[in-house]
Amino acid sequence: MARVRKAVYPVAGLGTRFLPATKASPKEMLPIVDKPLIQYAVEEALESGIDDIILVTGRGKRAIEDHFDVAVELETLLKEKGDTEALSEVREIADMVSVIYVRQKEPLGLGHAVLCARAAVGEEDFAVLLADDLIYSQTPCLKQLLNIHDEVGCSVLCVARVPKEEISGYGVISCEPVRKGVYKVTGLVEKPSPAEAPSDLAIIGRNILTPAIFHTLSETQAGAKGEIQLTDGLQRLLEQEEIYACEMQGKRYDAGNKLGFLTATVEYALRRKDLGDQFRKYLKSLNL
Repeated sequence: MARVRKAVYPVAGLGTRFLPATKASPKEMLPIVDKPLIQYAVEEALESGIDDIILVTGRGKRAIEDHFDVAVELETLLKEKGDTEALSEVREIADMVSVIYVRQKEPLGLGHAVLCARAAVGEEDFAVLLADDLIYSQTPCLKQLLNIHDEVGCSVLCVARVPKEEISGYGVISCEPVRKGVYKVTGLVEKPSPAEAPSDLAIIGRNILTPAIFHTLSETQAGAKGEIQLTDGLQRLLEQEEIYACEMQGKRYDAGNKLGFLTATVEYALRRKDLGDQFRKYLKSLNL
């Protein structure tokens, strides 16, 4: 079985939940301490053995492209100042990966964003990562999925258990257990009500998909909001081939909402050797 070589990042969303901060700056560039969300997600792919990165962008996302590009003026300034540590860090970002940029011309949903990457992916299995799902784990979350993919040779979805009152915000699977943390998917539903949800296993922002998803997405009708949902495409794919799910091991932060973003910032700062002790002391001193 050929290894998964390509990772697709849909980053064309407008980030309306973070307005006004995202009026002129992409939400994927919001920093967790001192590193933007998109860099965490790209580093996860690299740590998992994937080094071909495809960013599906839109208008107003130039900052993401610049982040992974060479910054000549900045590097020159740092070199003149003798700041070798910062210079090395900046150069490492530009050197870490080769990126293909694809434009999603209209915000027509996650399924449409994935479909935009069709020509860049070709006829091979690929990964999809959402940058605002930040996952802290000993084994990279994407690597956990790839390990299951190596066994089953088909699409593998990342799932996590979500409280009943929050389940209506996710795509949800029905499934048959294979072993602890691994499931064979029997159905999918997009944003069900708590009463209609087939399980508490929600699909989160990491997936390994077969190229057949492009065909099913191209035949998937847009929903009420004019968007093509990836979950609907996956349901059609399930009619043609098997899909498995992996319950992720680690801690997930929904950095696409303000509370999740703040929580991630605090906990990532506390884990830092250079900041953790001082920041923890500061937090304990608060009397708010």
